[in-house]
Amino acid sequence: MPMQTETKQRRGAWTRMVAALVLGLGVAIGPIAPAPLHAAPDSFADLAERVSPAVVNITTTTVIAAPTEGFPTVPEGSPFEDFFRDFGFPNGPRGPRRSNALGSGFVVSEDGYIVTNNHVIEGADEITIEFFSGKTLDARLIGTDPKTDIALLKVESDEPLKFVRFGDSDRMRVGDWVMAMGNPLGQGFSASVGIVSARNRELSGTYDDFIQTDAAINRGNSGGPLFNMDGEVIGVNTAILSPNGGSIGIGFSMASNVVSKVVAQLKEYGETRRGWLGVRIQDVTPDMAEALGLDEPKGALVTDVPEGPAREAGMEAGDLIVSFDGVEVKDTRDLVRRVADTEVGKTVRVVVMRDGESKTLLVTLGRRELAEGEEARPSAAPAKPMQKEMFGMTLGVLTPDQAERMGLPADAEGLVILDIDETSEAYEKGLRAGDVITEAGQEKVTSIADLEARIDEAKEAGRKSVLLLIRRGGMPRFVALSVE
Repeated sequence: MPMQTETKQRRGAWTRMVAALVLGLGVAIGPIAPAPLHAAPDSFADLAERVSPAVVNITTTTVIAAPTEGFPTVPEGSPFEDFFRDFGFPNGPRGPRRSNALGSGFVVSEDGYIVTNNHVIEGADEITIEFFSGKTLDARLIGTDPKTDIALLKVESDEPLKFVRFGDSDRMRVGDWVMAMGNPLGQGFSASVGIVSARNRELSGTYDDFIQTDAAINRGNSGGPLFNMDGEVIGVNTAILSPNGGSIGIGFSMASNVVSKVVAQLKEYGETRRGWLGVRIQDVTPDMAEALGLDEPKGALVTDVPEGPAREAGMEAGDLIVSFDGVEVKDTRDLVRRVADTEVGKTVRVVVMRDGESKTLLVTLGRRELAEGEEARPSAAPAKPMQKEMFGMTLGVLTPDQAERMGLPADAEGLVILDIDETSEAYEKGLRAGDVITEAGQEKVTSIADLEARIDEAKEAGRKSVLLLIRRGGMPRFVALSVE
């Protein structure tokens, strides 16, 4: 018995020593406790009451010209007026009419600046703002940005206006509570609540960064604010996904970190001023990454470098942009947004991969709005040059006449796709008759022999695919095709 007692005492001391050591090191014993959940607030009333004075209804009026086709014009009071009224035109010849539209917005400064969607006020002759108190004021347009569907208005008020501030949309997480406010279906001030359903949604715009929410958003909510629980605007309600025109719980709000920059520029300049790098780019696909010898598909692949900042800095087609202004580039969308958000005239460091080596270029950004401009490009009309079947395509050497018809320089060189098998890999990857192959393996091709040589080089290097530079109507892009 004494020996058993002594053994138990030793075990107890050992257990206490281990427990003290574990606790001292901060090591948890047993299963990991779940993180505490944040319950829904008992009521959203306090939040709604606090922000409502800054939310506005917007009514626009547009004068629509009278239609001319099918409606005869007769002098007022003429006997023919009765004739046309009695036979086919009961309301008489139509004149100009006024059309009204409804939307929402929110005040962002006490001196009367108001944010809404561009599509709410586009083409409007008159814009009327109705406040939560019932007061109405006429608004004037300061500036618009169709690319993000944002417009900035201004009203003149005898007294300071209640306003709301932008929050940091990047801090919002899927599952966070949000509240949408606006004028749905013209029913007046209304609030709806839900959660953030998804982040970084892209619909159709170059600079899209939408927050998806299940808070009810309907027609008339456009331009209204999406609030976080601190009463900060973290999105501008812009669009819904619906088969019937009503809310089914899939709404999209343009993220405040995009909107706030646009609003600041519209307020200062009356227009946007985005940075411009001056390159055409495309994403790197897994097979393109393999053809380039990359471990993973990332960065933005340069397909063309027209006259502009990038060319002046020494950038070339085929360069892979991996870093911009000290930040890693994930893909083309990431690069476009970073360039656009950078100050015009700023000199930035751009790191590119070229022939397997890293190069740093100093690029002084231009202004995108000044550089933009679409040129008419005639459609391709292939002739009948010498032909060969490759990759499921019928290829021929590009002639000067073809180049001219395709909108390419007269001295352009390459192989034109005369025909293509719709079951081929090339067709699946978007190649079509009339496209021109100008490079293979990042080297120029001017003949069928050049392309065959590049294919042989890719095979000898153990590559599974060869990278082709394709031009369609003058616009370039890279495509990787299997050589196996």
